[in-house]
Amino acid sequence: MAVTLPEALLARYQRFSLYNSPYPAHDEGCAIDLYPGTLRDGRTSAAPSPVSGTVIETRAVHAPPKPYAPEHDHLILLECDGPADFEGLTARILHVDPAVEAGDRVGLGDSLGELVRAGFFAPWVDNHLHVGFRRPDQNPHRASGSLPLELGVDVRPLEWDGAGTVVSIGETYAVLDAPMHPEPGETFVGVRADGSESSEAGRYSSERRSEGGGVLDGGLPHYDGGGVHGRPSRSSDPIPVTLNGDRLGVARGRTITWDEVVVTANGDPITGLSLFCARDADFGAKLICPERDFAVGERISVGIRSSDE
Repeated sequence: MAVTLPEALLARYQRFSLYNSPYPAHDEGCAIDLYPGTLRDGRTSAAPSPVSGTVIETRAVHAPPKPYAPEHDHLILLECDGPADFEGLTARILHVDPAVEAGDRVGLGDSLGELVRAGFFAPWVDNHLHVGFRRPDQNPHRASGSLPLELGVDVRPLEWDGAGTVVSIGETYAVLDAPMHPEPGETFVGVRADGSESSEAGRYSSERRSEGGGVLDGGLPHYDGGGVHGRPSRSSDPIPVTLNGDRLGVARGRTITWDEVVVTANGDPITGLSLFCARDADFGAKLICPERDFAVGERISVGIRSSDE
């Protein structure tokens, strides 16, 4: 049983990802991270509810110890009555210090409390709500076991040749000015994968790259796998996925298992590339690079190669 995330839900957030996480709850796209708004310092406090319903329970949960994060995260359980696809399901929401309690009625978009940076976050991850859905007969406290999620909106794939100029930096990341969102606020976009499979092993010709495609989602390769949205898949047969002719991994359905690859910036290895869907004007390729210092205005060329090379 899969449930569809409607536009009324997703449109309240600036960014989302089904796969950009190291945690099993996101396996096969069974949970979504919803980003209400990304500030330049990576923080925001707004926590709009993705659903309407009644609070079942709130509780503190232990989080992995991190020097930049509190000892506890928080779990909010909601019995949903809207949007319609979620009626009767239990919403499981993390990373919000709750301002609600059991029995409270919550409307779609109402504040649940204040977002927190828990120990579940890597230092380059912006504040967000982690959301999954369970049937009433499922255990809502287990980390895994949520229902598969489908997108109820089209995500526009953007061509990106791997080049860009650094427009913002943090201690562990750098954001490029490309690909640029053509219509900020109007639609969700993401980095486009190459299209149909080439007969040449591991590579695509420019003619074949113009076909198919889909939007990439996940942490390449610093998390185990990722996904590709909007790419037709007639079966669960393994299909190679590439970007600018460089092989990333193999997709079964929409879920990708990354190959043993290395992401490079101007030829030097970095931790990886953060891939997600966004509708804000600040969208651009996000390089995860705690081992490197880049400067605003610096020109970058991103590549992907096998770790054996």
